[in-house]
Amino acid sequence: KPLLSISIEIMDVELGYSLQPVSLIALLPHAHFLLHSLSPSSCLAMCSQDIRNTVGNIPMEWYKDYPHIGYDLDGKKIFKPIRTKDELDEFLDKMENPDYWRTVHNKMTGTDLRLSDEQVDLVHRLQQGKFGDVNFNEYEPAIDFFSSEVMIHPVTNRPEDKRSFIPSLIEKEKVGKLVHAIKMGWIKPRRPKETAPKYYDLWAQEDLNTVLGRHKMHIPAPKMRLPGHEESYNPPPEYLLTEEEKLAWEQQDPEDRRVSFLPQKYSCLRAVPAFSRFIHERFERCLDLYLCPRQRKMRVNVNPEDLIPKLPKPKDLQPFPTTQSLVYRGHTSLVRSISVSPSGQWLVSGSDDCTVRFWEVSTARCLKTVEVSGAVKSVAWSPNPAVCLVAISYGETIVLLNPGLGDKFICSATDQLISSYEEPEESKEQSVQWTIAEGSDHEHGQRLILKHPKAVRQVTWHGKGDYLACVMPDDNSSLQVVIHQVSKRRTQNPFRKSKGMVQCVSFHPIRPYFFVATQRYVRVYNLIKQELTKKLMANCKWISSMAVHPGGDNVICGSYDCRLAWFDLDLSTKPYKMLRHHKKALRGVAYHKHYPLFASGSDDGSVIVCHGMVYNDLLQNPLIVPVKVLKGHTITHDLGVLDVAFHPSQPWVFSSGADGTVRLFT
Repeated sequence: KPLLSISIEIMDVELGYSLQPVSLIALLPHAHFLLHSLSPSSCLAMCSQDIRNTVGNIPMEWYKDYPHIGYDLDGKKIFKPIRTKDELDEFLDKMENPDYWRTVHNKMTGTDLRLSDEQVDLVHRLQQGKFGDVNFNEYEPAIDFFSSEVMIHPVTNRPEDKRSFIPSLIEKEKVGKLVHAIKMGWIKPRRPKETAPKYYDLWAQEDLNTVLGRHKMHIPAPKMRLPGHEESYNPPPEYLLTEEEKLAWEQQDPEDRRVSFLPQKYSCLRAVPAFSRFIHERFERCLDLYLCPRQRKMRVNVNPEDLIPKLPKPKDLQPFPTTQSLVYRGHTSLVRSISVSPSGQWLVSGSDDCTVRFWEVSTARCLKTVEVSGAVKSVAWSPNPAVCLVAISYGETIVLLNPGLGDKFICSATDQLISSYEEPEESKEQSVQWTIAEGSDHEHGQRLILKHPKAVRQVTWHGKGDYLACVMPDDNSSLQVVIHQVSKRRTQNPFRKSKGMVQCVSFHPIRPYFFVATQRYVRVYNLIKQELTKKLMANCKWISSMAVHPGGDNVICGSYDCRLAWFDLDLSTKPYKMLRHHKKALRGVAYHKHYPLFASGSDDGSVIVCHGMVYNDLLQNPLIVPVKVLKGHTITHDLGVLDVAFHPSQPWVFSSGADGTVRLFT
């Protein structure tokens, strides 16, 4: 019976008094396992919980007409809440309070209790007829204290004591003594909390050496200047200002004045008035004392030449192009794009005069001129030496052209490769229309014509010479980059979403990576996994051009805000070096295939050639040294050099300009 009352009291404390689903009367049948469900520690914690109202098990209606609802352990009245909830408050609380379902009203104290997750879990377990304690195992194997064999001598046969049936007199005497001591005030059952604030000494544990060290570095505040003759009440006449000097003094800014007051003369000390700016001056002095930093700076004598990084001399970094050797004249408008054949024997240039010209590199002789129906934006010679194909873009069209230069076997093999194409049985609709050139176009060397939905700005080949990427800048469309496969005459759009206006693209020379440059970022995509690998931040306002190192681990980007950014892909997504050698916008950048050289062309009419050595040792950073500024192009309509390209085998660089010429520097 006492144990049963304890269990009910525990539920009373834990769950409150207004739980409709699980009333205490409903829990009485479960009392036999409720005791087992609670661990001894939780029983102890619950029994010793602070039950604030001490009126006992009485109907709370008896306190209906009183302002209080009971008494706490110190004998003080527990007052009812000032405002009781009506039906409307209850409804609003039900709608707005997310914890309403776990809130129960405690009639003993007149307050609302929010059940914790453990208490809610306990209610659910009791509702389901389970033990309250999660860890209690109801199927524990029973331990046989007594064996089934009847022994001659029993373990114990002693009758139960009488004292096990009646209350203990010794315990009663102990409790009586404790109650008497509490009444007399000898024992304080509830010690009042100390409300006095605690203070801590911050410097109690400080080391003496640190204190001394700090005072050694102490710098006293600068003392104020002692007053001079001009501050006297009877200064010499040369310190008094004339009318013109007074007027000039008043017109000066306060910080520019030599003295902050006007010297004046008085007959005696008694006639001197109070200084009007006294408080202001004191305040300024206080600001000087606590705001002005004072620290001892150790001067280091450094030779300024030691701060300049030691770069090798350009003489030691040869070969690189130094002089203008040939000028390729013939175009009547600006030459936007140039490209060199894989053999290095031929050069193709595209111009705004709607012509594409083919030159012999060694003699600057124009061998062939192809007229097209628009300004040529980009030309690119296929890097595959076994094929003689040039991609030309103008307007919304890309033309694949066989110039018929060089080895006749290669030219005929190229025509045979294009004519051997067989159309698949099931042809899918493509955004680009492929047509075979016929008639006069075929005679001029045109083989395939690709019609695009928008104007094409750039074309570039994959290293193997079968894939061709083109750029159609449009900020609002996802169709900005398309990749064509020449052998199968297929076109695919690799991107579903637009990540900004695409400026230029490039294939990785070795791996299946694809570089896409937007205005401020260069994104590197893995074409096999079809995912974004890296996003390079160019730290410039508008990227204009891009080139990938033949090793594949470094990229350079030119921008319209006169910067050239060198990225080391293994190092960081931010530029390893920013070069600001040009005075105007950069239009083109290029790497040499074999020599450690890269070049940049700009609107200032110059081509800057730099030595860019990339080491096989990953711990050694690339060495970047500017070696030569090449000039020759005349600036036309504020445009200078529009494109640069290196010779595939020689340390020569070609540049095309707005003056309608192509120049070779060797």
